[in-house]
Amino acid sequence: MSNLKYRLALIIGFVALSIGALTPRTVIERSKRADGSIGYDTVKRVPLKRGLDLQGGMHLTLEPDESKTVITDKAAAIERALKVVRTRIDEFGVAEPVVQRVGNDRIIVELPGIDDPERAIQVVQKSAFLKFQITDKSQALERVIPRLDGIVKEKKLGSRAPNVRSDSAAQPGLKSLFAANDTAKKAAGDTAATTTDGPFSRLLQPAGIPGVFYVANRDQPEIDSYLQNADVKAALPPGKEVRWGADSIANAGTAMRALYVLEARPIITGEYLTDAKPNQVPLEGTVVEFEFNNEGGRKFKNETGKHVKDYMAIVLDDRVMSAPIIQSAIGTRGQITMGGGSLQAASDLALVLRAGALPVPLRIAEVRNIGASLGEDSIQDGIFAGLLAVGLIVGILVVYYRLSGVLAVCGLLLYVLFTLATLAVFGAVLTLPGIAGFVLSIGIAVDANVLIFERIREEIVHGKTVRTSIEEGFRHAMPAIIDTSVSTALTAAVLYQYGTGPVRGFAVTLLAGIVASVFTGVFVVRTFYLIWLNRNKTAQTLSI
Repeated sequence: MSNLKYRLALIIGFVALSIGALTPRTVIERSKRADGSIGYDTVKRVPLKRGLDLQGGMHLTLEPDESKTVITDKAAAIERALKVVRTRIDEFGVAEPVVQRVGNDRIIVELPGIDDPERAIQVVQKSAFLKFQITDKSQALERVIPRLDGIVKEKKLGSRAPNVRSDSAAQPGLKSLFAANDTAKKAAGDTAATTTDGPFSRLLQPAGIPGVFYVANRDQPEIDSYLQNADVKAALPPGKEVRWGADSIANAGTAMRALYVLEARPIITGEYLTDAKPNQVPLEGTVVEFEFNNEGGRKFKNETGKHVKDYMAIVLDDRVMSAPIIQSAIGTRGQITMGGGSLQAASDLALVLRAGALPVPLRIAEVRNIGASLGEDSIQDGIFAGLLAVGLIVGILVVYYRLSGVLAVCGLLLYVLFTLATLAVFGAVLTLPGIAGFVLSIGIAVDANVLIFERIREEIVHGKTVRTSIEEGFRHAMPAIIDTSVSTALTAAVLYQYGTGPVRGFAVTLLAGIVASVFTGVFVVRTFYLIWLNRNKTAQTLSI
């Protein structure tokens, strides 16, 4: 009797835990508002989420953007890009995504239940190539500015009338605002002396930092058009790169953007990066803190040690995120200042940095939003098929095995509860293939009961008592049940390891069902038999 009490306590405990795991919860989440303040939102968490085929979502088709780079081995590039995209999507937090290659030149991404499609596209498409470059302190651009002005005039590239202004009249306060030290101020003064009123130079203002200029946002397209000209490119200083800053600043009511002249050779790139995470620092605002591996840390420390008091531009996808001054040699840790960026933007940047840079730029070849109406139809069809299958199984069990069949049906109800709870605990997502795996595992659960019942029948036919027949039936059926369950579990494990998307959903539900079926078929149903035997101690026959 004591053994029976322990069995009942264990079953009741599992039932309570399962109900708890399947109960939706309302939680309070901390979030950042649009105005920068911190607020709290009430969010309802549903334990079992639905996949793309059941709740709708986003379908993306990506392919290499050959307009931005020359790709020699497209198949190899797509394979490397696939790994990066898959890592980004996994960290993005979408439940049960599909990321797979189609042919040799396309990647398919399916994101169920996505509520911010623009953010998802940016995370998937961002190149995330990180490098650190020293700003030019040799005034290389200043020396060729007269030549650039001459080219623009000669080629008649400019379409706007000259807007002649002296450095002292242009945007007051820039020098005092951006000069970081006396050296920087002197460099800014030298820059001003070489600046002319030509069509190119008139758009530039010295920022008080070596190798940095400011351009009004309205003038950025014009500067870009000049920099794209082949003759202008050829006249730019050798060994230097010209890059725009990522953020705008406001000065005297005018929006401006920084234009950086950088040493072409980076002191280090993001290939050594091992971790990145967002943070909010009181004085600097939103930042992304990064960490290099040991090799990268040694290289970074050595290179920054050579450039103490120089400005180092942190360049992401050819945009300068920030350009701090190097106060001393830097080791394995550093940070990227996001300026006015949000914490969400910092989180996304940290995500793509951790996942690594794309080997080739990707473009969105196709975007499809899959509506929930198709999912509702699929859910109804899946429920109908599942109920029909379970109804047939219950009918056969009760008609063919009578009382024992009723006990098996009771065990089957608990099996359904335990399986769904297992899926909820492990964060699994229900898909149509997953529902198919669930229904299949119901058949496996019934198969265990059938094996046990047939062995009990055999023992009764041989003249053994009801109690002995039940014990012998369970004991002799165990090897076959274990063999069947292990072989099916191994198959499901292989499908999960090497499958993608829907195949994995099928494997997960099948694995959860196998575990639950062994427990209910062997332990729970046997407990029901023990309860019946405890109430019918003198029973001579068994309804089976």
